[in-house]
Amino acid sequence: MKKFIIILIIIIAIFVLLRVQVLQIIYPQKYSEYVEKYAMEYELDPLLVYSIIKAESNFKSTAKSNSGAIGLMQVMLSTAQEIGTKLEIEDITEEKLYEPEINIRIGICYFKNLLEKYNNYNLAIIAYNAGMGNLDNWLDQGIIDDQGENIDNIPFSETKNYVKKILQNYQIYQEIY
Repeated sequence: MKKFIIILIIIIAIFVLLRVQVLQIIYPQKYSEYVEKYAMEYELDPLLVYSIIKAESNFKSTAKSNSGAIGLMQVMLSTAQEIGTKLEIEDITEEKLYEPEINIRIGICYFKNLLEKYNNYNLAIIAYNAGMGNLDNWLDQGIIDDQGENIDNIPFSETKNYVKKILQNYQIYQEIY
């Protein structure tokens, strides 16, 4: 009986170790040199940034959405040009947005701007996907509360699922890293 318990404990330990390793493959920390650098600069949790990248592009730097969002953090060209001007990055083009460092820097800066505007992670995540105009309307109409806790009320199912995905990714990243 004692041997059985020891073997069972060893099997459980191996399973726990493998689970973390498998999850780290599914939830990687790619482009860490840029994520860590700019997350620190803009005082964001890098694990949240990885969560956004995972949901937006699954770490595919060449990703482009049907709506025209580009790169790892799926930034719209017009948004990137506006943020790029503030950051003194010249001539932001679609091609430049495929460059991981530029895309991550602009995406993090944009997310930080949203966080400063709404002072709430859930609201910043909603605005990152649905846009500030939609979020402002939902806040004005009382569809979304000012704490962003009632995400089930989000009228766009894509945005509702997006927010849930980011929060789930973030929880997993926190557990494994």
